[in-house]
Amino acid sequence: MTGEITIEATGETVGEAKWSALQELQRRVPGLDRDAIRFQVVSEGERGLLGVGYTPATVIATADVADPPARISEDHADETSQAALVRELLERTIAASGVTATVQIDESGDELVATLVGPDLGVLIGRHGQTLDALQYLSNAIGHRTHGEDRPRVVVDAAGYRARRAATLESVARKAAEQAAATGRRVELEPMTAVERRIVHELLKDDPEVETASEGAEPTRFVVVLPCRSAD
Repeated sequence: MTGEITIEATGETVGEAKWSALQELQRRVPGLDRDAIRFQVVSEGERGLLGVGYTPATVIATADVADPPARISEDHADETSQAALVRELLERTIAASGVTATVQIDESGDELVATLVGPDLGVLIGRHGQTLDALQYLSNAIGHRTHGEDRPRVVVDAAGYRARRAATLESVARKAAEQAAATGRRVELEPMTAVERRIVHELLKDDPEVETASEGAEPTRFVVVLPCRSAD
């Protein structure tokens, strides 16, 4: 599905007006190809005499995009301002990625849950959910900046990915704990994101036979499961 986005911009010269329009288009549609932008000069402007009678140059810039930047439609008019900001961020990301997907917002619980829905979300999920985590971090950062501490935490999911990944992490963590306890040796897990490492630490924190630690440097930082030392 394609559409157009149009920007009107002004400047002291036609060149400056075009540059201003280009910057605004690229802000609205990250990754937009400059060659896809068409310019129409509305007015070349007038400098006037000694600064008197100055008229700015005006241009209209138009670009074809896979999905025009989202506007808040009547279907989402009841969303809070924070939900609207999260929706805009995610829909702009979807448009820039070229993926076919929609955003579903759920504000019914203690958290604001934004779920991406589509046939192929691999690009938006990323390896071990790294892209999802980045979008979640940005969503929470925007919420903190605009609403302060008095706002719900944002969770960004993609068609149930987080629940499936959490189940996988739990299985891996339990097996590693059993192995460490049985052999008395440390077990190193594969590199994980900070969000996933935290999940593993939480899963095993109450296990009396093992303890966990994170080692290494990003982006290959990993969790180590260690057998608890016997008390003397």
